[in-house]
Amino acid sequence: MRVLLTGANGYIGCVLAPLLRDAGHRVIELDSDLFADCALLPYEVHRDSVSMDVRDLQASDLAGFDALVHLAAISNDPVGDLNPQSTYEVNHRATVRLAALAKEAGVGRFVFSSSCSLYGAAGDRLLDERAAFNPVTPYGESKVLAERDLSQLADERFSPTYLRNGTAYGLSPRLRADVVLNNLVGFACTTGEVRMQSDGTPWRPMVHIRDIAAAFLAVLNAPREAIHDESFNVGRADGNYQIRQLAEIVERVVPGSRITLAESAAPDPRSYRVSFEKIGRHVPEFRPSWTAEAGAIEMRDALLKSEVSIEAFTSSRFVRIKRIRELIELGAIDSSLRRIAANGSREASPAAVLATSSPGA
Repeated sequence: MRVLLTGANGYIGCVLAPLLRDAGHRVIELDSDLFADCALLPYEVHRDSVSMDVRDLQASDLAGFDALVHLAAISNDPVGDLNPQSTYEVNHRATVRLAALAKEAGVGRFVFSSSCSLYGAAGDRLLDERAAFNPVTPYGESKVLAERDLSQLADERFSPTYLRNGTAYGLSPRLRADVVLNNLVGFACTTGEVRMQSDGTPWRPMVHIRDIAAAFLAVLNAPREAIHDESFNVGRADGNYQIRQLAEIVERVVPGSRITLAESAAPDPRSYRVSFEKIGRHVPEFRPSWTAEAGAIEMRDALLKSEVSIEAFTSSRFVRIKRIRELIELGAIDSSLRRIAANGSREASPAAVLATSSPGA
C-alpha cells in the first residue's frame, strides 16, 4: 500500500515509519520538522520525506496514495493551551481539510490519530467507544471535533478510522519527557525522585508507542468493513493505571529512587479509564505486548546509558512546550506555529516524491 505518513519525524512517527516499511508498505514521510533537533538516539530521516506544514497541502500533493496516516498535530495539553486557536486550526480544521483533499485525490483510507483525552473528566468508570465526551482542554476538544467532521466524509469511496490512543510512553529516537511515565522515569534516573505532578489519584489508559504503531499497521492491513468509520480505543486490557501506581512501578525499577510530590501537585480533573475490547474484536491482528513496567525499564536503561542530566531532561530538547516557546523567541515560527521561511520556496510535493521513489525503498 502507498502510504503518506504525516508527523513522521515526531515521537510516534519515527517509530511507526520503519514499521510500515518493514511490513512492505511504500511510505512517504511528511513533517514540519519543528522538533528536528530534539533527539535522544541517532535517527536518520528517510530519503522519501518532505518537510511541509500539513496546512499547506493540496489535493495534487496526495495523488497516487492509497492511504493517509495522520499523526501530525499540536500534540499535548500545555502546547495546546499556549494558543488554543492554533490548536483548533491544526488539530481540527486542518485535519478535516486534509481528509477532504485526500478524498478528492482518490485516497481510499484515512487513519486518524485521535486520543482518549476526548473522554476528559470521567472518573473511574470504564468507558468504551460509545461513552460521552467530556474534554477539559483545547487538545481534547479538538479531537472530538475532528472525529465528528471526519465521519461526515465517510462513504463508499473514503474510509476514515479513528484511533483513540491512550497516554503514550516508551523509548523513541525523538523522546518526549512531557508524558507521564517517561517523566516519572526521567526524574527518578536523574534526581532519585519519582516526582508526581498530581496527587496520584487520576486514572490514565497507558500504551507503549510501539503498540500504538502496531495498531496503525493492523488497521491498514484490516478489511475495510472492519474499520470503516469506526473509532477504537488503543491499548491493552490491563493498561489502566492511577498515577500513583505508575510512580510505584518506577520506584521499584529505578534503584535508590523514592516517590515525592512536586510543590505544585494537586488533583487533576483529567481522569479516565477505558475499555480496549472493541479493537480486539474488529482488528484481531492488533496484539499489544508492552507493559508499563517493561516500558519503564526500557526508559531507565536508555537514560542511564545516555547519561542524561536533569537539566537536559527538562530542557527544550525533550519538553515540547519549551521547544515551541524557544522557536517563537528565536523568530523561527510565528504565533500560529508556522515556520518563518527565508524565502517563498516550496518543498517537493509528496506525490512527486512518491512518483520517483523506489517501490522497494
